[in-house]
Amino acid sequence: MEIVFTVLILLLAVAASGVVTRVLPVTPPLPLVQIVIGALLAWPRLGLHVTFDPDLFMLLFIPPLLFADGWRIPKREFFMARRSILMLALGLVFMTVLAVGYFVHALVPSMSLPVAFALAAVLSPTDAVALSGIAGKGRIPGRLMHILEGEALMNDASGLVALKFAIAAALTGVFSLREASISFVVIAAGGLAVGAAVSWLFGFVSSRFLSLDEEGDPAPGVVMTLLIPFAAYLIAERFELSGILSAVAAGMMMNHTKITHAGPASSRVRASSTWTMIEFVFNGMVFILLGLQFPHIIGRALLDAHETSNAQVWKLIGYVAAVALALYALRFVWVWLLRWFASRGAAKQGVANAVPGLRTVALTTVAGVRGAVTLAGVLSLPEVLSDGAPLPGRDLAVFIASGVILVSLLVAVIALPLLLRGWRRGKDPHAAEEALARTLAAQAAIRAIDQMHDAEGQDREEAEAAYAADVTARVMDLYRRRLAALDDVKESRELARRADALEFRMKLAAMRAERQTLLAMRTRHQINDETLNKLMREVDLSETALTVRKR
Repeated sequence: MEIVFTVLILLLAVAASGVVTRVLPVTPPLPLVQIVIGALLAWPRLGLHVTFDPDLFMLLFIPPLLFADGWRIPKREFFMARRSILMLALGLVFMTVLAVGYFVHALVPSMSLPVAFALAAVLSPTDAVALSGIAGKGRIPGRLMHILEGEALMNDASGLVALKFAIAAALTGVFSLREASISFVVIAAGGLAVGAAVSWLFGFVSSRFLSLDEEGDPAPGVVMTLLIPFAAYLIAERFELSGILSAVAAGMMMNHTKITHAGPASSRVRASSTWTMIEFVFNGMVFILLGLQFPHIIGRALLDAHETSNAQVWKLIGYVAAVALALYALRFVWVWLLRWFASRGAAKQGVANAVPGLRTVALTTVAGVRGAVTLAGVLSLPEVLSDGAPLPGRDLAVFIASGVILVSLLVAVIALPLLLRGWRRGKDPHAAEEALARTLAAQAAIRAIDQMHDAEGQDREEAEAAYAADVTARVMDLYRRRLAALDDVKESRELARRADALEFRMKLAAMRAERQTLLAMRTRHQINDETLNKLMREVDLSETALTVRKR
């Protein structure tokens, strides 16, 4: 019963966080609000404490979130930026493990080198979810955001694999760079292959047994999509491969399965709304769980240090500040060097003024926000060695990692709006291809309508043929106006857009009037709830399609 009560409280907290961001006069970043709510729930008088099990956390929360990110991320842009993504997700991670590991060991000599490497490994993954929540949707330039999202998708696996070898070295005192390198390649490639295979198998089963080409209940297909990330993660982990990369690969493979582009629209609509809700709830739970842990980890450590002396408190705070500065400095230098080498290559090809932009480098540096994977990783450090002795430096590593997470979030909240202020976004690079796609789709629709009119008009009486011609003209007029709105001639384009705007307002007013009438009929008991829900869903889907296209 206590578990049920705790889950309900956490869900209520997630919902309340969305309400709080709307009612406050200044809109704070949603992740920060959720962390504050979690910290308030951890207040002693409320008595809510959730034991953070790293293995359970990694199984329940990380696979579906990474699966959804992999499904959503544009694959073309991901492939185009593959060099930058790999240099950040692999190169920067391993440089962080080495440089920051030695730095932490020098800063805190009592912490063994393997534990210092383990701390550096868990600090290397970044959190794109927290970043987008802090910066706001669409604020960061598209190409840079694609790189940061791709980095966050891939560096979770590289950081946790590095953590695995650091823990093994801490427990056994043995480390082989050659063996670690070979194991990393096998673990990463195997995880990617497992994830792709699971998604492909799902698409195969769906096309054979779920009747995707027929109108039916879409629930079985939606439920199966919910199971894919967990299946990919568990199967990969069962064979000691990367479950994280497996979940990412499964999500990226979903765009190539039949269920994403075939079958009834109801399946896609329901799957989209379901995954939107899951992402909101799971992301919220992740940050609230972070907030729940911070008072117990950071507060207890500072109180224990205060009982010793005030100098010990400042020493702990100094450790967090020094490690955070080291991470920012290393990331800044690494990103600047990447852009410098890229500019040198562009200059050799005759591209002028291809120099690293300091503002972009600073933005990329500050965007390296740490999140829940870091906390789960550091809490997975074993408490005792193989001989039963306590692992030296573990508690300090947990404190430093928690402090760095908090610092990175606060720095991003303050610095990102300042760096993005006055940023010229320029024209949407995808506007031209969107216009071309709309034009070709409308032309294809007109041809299909014309062909159907010819087929339907054969062997009809004069009255039926005239009626069919009227219907054809009305349907075709919609697509002709869409083409006119995309025309290069300014006058015809503006006229079509004004007509389109008027039609939009009329249709919206009509749909709202439909909705009010249906509700009034239910109130007067002229229709029952089942009829109301069916008709309201039709109106809602029509209004959704209308507003999405207008947006």
